[in-house]
Amino acid sequence: MDIENIRSQFPILERKVYGKPLIYLDNTATSQTPQRVVDEIVHMYYNAKANVHRGVHTLSQEATDAQEATREMIRRYINAESIEEVIFTRGTTEAINLVASSYGQLLENGDEIILTVMEHHSNIVPWQLLGNRKRIMLRVVPINKIGELDLEVYRSLFNERTRLVAMCHVSNVLGTVNPVKQMIAEAHSRGVPVLIDGAQASPHLRIDVRDLDADFYAFSAHKMYGPTGVGILYGKKNLLKMMPPYQGGGEMIGHVSFEGTTWAELPFKFEAGTPDYVDIAAMRKAIEFIKETGIETINDHEEDLLRYTTARLLEEIPGIHIYGMAPHKSAVISFNLDCAHHYDVGMLLDKMGVAVRTGHHCAQPLMHALGIEGCVRASFAVYNTRAEADAFIAALRRAHDMLS
Repeated sequence: MDIENIRSQFPILERKVYGKPLIYLDNTATSQTPQRVVDEIVHMYYNAKANVHRGVHTLSQEATDAQEATREMIRRYINAESIEEVIFTRGTTEAINLVASSYGQLLENGDEIILTVMEHHSNIVPWQLLGNRKRIMLRVVPINKIGELDLEVYRSLFNERTRLVAMCHVSNVLGTVNPVKQMIAEAHSRGVPVLIDGAQASPHLRIDVRDLDADFYAFSAHKMYGPTGVGILYGKKNLLKMMPPYQGGGEMIGHVSFEGTTWAELPFKFEAGTPDYVDIAAMRKAIEFIKETGIETINDHEEDLLRYTTARLLEEIPGIHIYGMAPHKSAVISFNLDCAHHYDVGMLLDKMGVAVRTGHHCAQPLMHALGIEGCVRASFAVYNTRAEADAFIAALRRAHDMLS
């Protein structure tokens, strides 16, 4: 992999923070964007800004073609059977809320949903809101000491009232890559559908929804080198057809009268209003970047950085506690120092040009299970290097000495 060529495609990596070269290690929150994505946004605004699916004029048709080309590229990228199964949302959060609000209408009082303790709030709160309306019970899979899900407990949580499993593919805190294919098969053997939060998996792993046999799979563009404000919900066609619309308005209708309304065909039944067709078009360029680089190449590079950095941190930083040491792990290192609050560590690292995330990472139940209030999180992407890892470790050692 030509790392210098890859880095040259990301202009922000030339930036300095407090006079130091930017070392961006907050990729789990959002990744940076290559030049080609920004160029496509500019091109769309300057040349094809017109509402999609609603005009016979050239600009509208070009904008529609650009949006639908992205839909088809995503279909191929995740190996969905049909473009009818690819729904545009504003992000993973909205995609999960769509399922909770729409599929949730098919559930009854007393039904149960299985979650895991490592879920992001976006895969907890929507189900709690549903539970408030329908008295749905949430049952939670715990983790073991190294941050893996307890599969024996998972199997024990199923009963005649279980109606859905909703779980992350990769933990945004621990980095644990969950055995989702196995867990989906376990749920399907009991007739229970599964929603996968793929926000943290899509930038790092090859996603094949048919191989996984996922019923729903949600992810976001901004975590995979794309623009903000664009998300994807994959859903099996038979489930999407039986689900009522999530929102009402333009585009999602077949016919409207004051006596009643019929719905458009999939996927438009779930895409009310004007979509962010400019950023949707630009998402295609982000996927092009990933495909050109190679998702396996990206994963191998990030795993090397993960192993290298973890080993050095454990050897060289006194009093460090790393959360999540599963053998199958994404390039995320969450940690605390005995001598300091995580916020103070993050602030000092920022002064040395190193961008990390601090806090509970929208995973407060997991923080409680770990016995902490929050932690520091460093996360890698394809454009990061061992030299940056070295600089991060040196900065952390300095922060440790200052706070001791």
